Amino acid sequence: MASCGPAVSDLADKLHYFQTEKTVGHLYSCHVGWPLGPDMKRRSKEQISEQMRSIRKKDTKPELVVRRLAHRLGFRFRLHRRDLPGTPDIVFPSRRKVILVHGCFWHQHHCGLGRKQPTTNRDYWLPKLARNVTRDAQAELALTNLGWQIFVVWECETRAVEDLRSRISAFLR
Repeated sequence: MASCGPAVSDLADKLHYFQTEKTVGHLYSCHVGWPLGPDMKRRSKEQISEQMRSIRKKDTKPELVVRRLAHRLGFRFRLHRRDLPGTPDIVFPSRRKVILVHGCFWHQHHCGLGRKQPTTNRDYWLPKLARNVTRDAQAELALTNLGWQIFVVWECETRAVEDLRSRISAFLR
């Protein structure tokens, strides 16, 4: 397993962020290319399947970081409103603002982890990742058309907590 850099260890001290090897966040933070990086070749299909099943749709580590920051800033919010397009992660109904927290790999961010491409089963993964990007764009357009303001937070951005705090505060004020 790759070792985490100093930026991640600083966050781990402050927020107990990406602490255990059992979490997806830890694997992401170490940039080993999970779920489809070099370590995949040493795992059995059952182990891979188990790890893929453990990935959550909501209440992910990056989402929890953003929620804690917004709450500490004094903002109250709703989670995962199904009546809104794309089921936004964090919703501020009185302000008509939403925060979307995206995993870099799954939503194809331009950072190092988002640029990683699957090495196995590419016929399945590449179209799936492309559908995620398309679905994100459609949801953002629909939210904008309904009069909502959108702020997207990428997983890699949750490591710089102070910067993220000021950006969230500016967006919500």
